[in-house]
Amino acid sequence: MLIRWDDLTPAEMTALEAVFWSAGMSRAELAEQTGFSRSKANTAASSLIARGMLDETGPQASSGGRRPETLTLSSSMGLLAGIDLGASSVDVALFSPDMTTLAHHAEPIEVSDGPGIVLSRVREILADLRQRCGVRSEQVIGIGMGVPGPVEFERGLLVAPPIMPGWEGFSIRDYLGEEYRAPVFIDNDVNVMAMGEMWRLHRELPNFLVVKIGTGIGCGIVCNHTIYRGANGSAGDVGHICVDPAGERCHCGNQGCVEVMAAGPAIARMGTEAAKAGKSAVLAQVLETQGRIRPEDVGQASRGGDVAANAIIKLSGKLIGQMLASVVNFFNPSHVFLCGGISHIGPLFLASIRQSIYQRSLPLSTRHLEIAYAPLGDRAGVIGCAAMALQETMRVRGVLP
Repeated sequence: MLIRWDDLTPAEMTALEAVFWSAGMSRAELAEQTGFSRSKANTAASSLIARGMLDETGPQASSGGRRPETLTLSSSMGLLAGIDLGASSVDVALFSPDMTTLAHHAEPIEVSDGPGIVLSRVREILADLRQRCGVRSEQVIGIGMGVPGPVEFERGLLVAPPIMPGWEGFSIRDYLGEEYRAPVFIDNDVNVMAMGEMWRLHRELPNFLVVKIGTGIGCGIVCNHTIYRGANGSAGDVGHICVDPAGERCHCGNQGCVEVMAAGPAIARMGTEAAKAGKSAVLAQVLETQGRIRPEDVGQASRGGDVAANAIIKLSGKLIGQMLASVVNFFNPSHVFLCGGISHIGPLFLASIRQSIYQRSLPLSTRHLEIAYAPLGDRAGVIGCAAMALQETMRVRGVLP
């Protein structure tokens, strides 16, 4: 079915957005959510059903009387593609507009290989997933992609990405547009993770942070129910907040950035130093056997009670917590959700982050603050890409302001 976006009424636009952010709602809930009268909500819903934009997918639980039908976005609108590109992996999925996963594939890939090699493989994966679902390229209505670097969101271009040589100025939109008519949207990987968590929460939390800790450290900011990107798209680049002016030199050129002092490579570096200095027999054995020490080796040693590894994990958590305390004081979020491979390196890590935040933040900033792992985990990125694809597609089609 060919979807007509251009002649939606304002009421239909508002109704479509309300259903988009819900897990499905009745017409009565639609009226309550939008502030419409029952008759106005019914008219908008009926029109969107006739257009093939909404479906009634079965009755909700009864609260007395006839059970109301559940409204969801219709699969006849088409499909959404989510592409979550990391430093060493890619996660691709096709979704229906109600965010049901239809097909999914993840595999290792090196972003440093450049856009030609990486995006060629992404297109192959998308074609395989479409074939699995039995759909044509023109049935994809929106494509969202997350990348591990700073993005100028309006133009969809990477700007000086430190771990993505050859990507600056490369138009991912044009490349994917050779095969797909759908609009393509690019954002930083942590922003799309924040979008994924916002989708999970159905925008019930207005102000929260998603902090990714891996090879680097980044932060997705949800402010007043919206992803906050700043003036040029670089908001949330907290990895370059200084925690030690006399510390290691960062790849950005400055000294003591929390990223170079406490992220994955820093943990591996400190573990190697401890092994060579004879401070940890466990890590020394790992170094002799493997020839190198990875962050997860330090985490495993810490969980086993190794004193030197414990000190490394606690220091890393303390420094990240020190940085986040400043952010918490400034932004006053209700929640901080931690994600990324390093975030699960060990229980001492989370405890150290929490302790540092609570010690260094103002009492009012932390009175109701919750610090926890991101519930969607690794899936937050690809889900957020699809949610961004639909939200921004509706925006460029004139549905959203």
